[in-house]
Amino acid sequence: MKHISSLAGGVALGSAGILMMSILSGCSQQQEQAQNKFLVIEQQTNGKYVVVEEMPTDGPSRAIIRERDENGNVTERFMNEAEMKALAEQEYNKVQNGTSETLQSGAGDAGMGLAGTILAVAAGSLLGNMIGNALMNNKSFARNAVTTNKSAYSRSASGSSTKSSSSKKSFFGSSSSSTYNKSSGSFSKKTGSSSFGG
Repeated sequence: MKHISSLAGGVALGSAGILMMSILSGCSQQQEQAQNKFLVIEQQTNGKYVVVEEMPTDGPSRAIIRERDENGNVTERFMNEAEMKALAEQEYNKVQNGTSETLQSGAGDAGMGLAGTILAVAAGSLLGNMIGNALMNNKSFARNAVTTNKSAYSRSASGSSTKSSSSKKSFFGSSSSSTYNKSSGSFSKKTGSSSFGG
């Protein structure tokens, strides 16, 4: 009986250890998402801005802003983390009172203002994970954040959640297709049959 209770205690301790490890690894994954960023933000002909390059950086967040003058000439200016944070905070205040363009449907398609673009792409690294995660849970904000970011880094990071499906037809005319669901890690199979010789 003593051996059984010590075995049960060991199993409980092992389960608690696994749970703690998964919690800790979840925390480290969130910190990775809020890594500082180096951005190249470009002004479009309509005056709005989009992110054309995004790279994680070990140093402070910073950006190069490419803007057009009245003659269409492109100039570049540097923006440090403090300036980016000030613009992100200003736009976040608008999010809280509901006036931010980052919440308007379809706003990111043609780009957004500079403050909205910076908040959409770097909220977590500039204002902290809690604010970044809360904003990304808002569907309109998340959609605008994706569409205003035209960088290859963003496309490769978001393109990893696609589903693949295949369809096969058997000799006797029945068809079956299987779809892999990445979020649950399972296959679902659909089978339909047709008459023989049809």
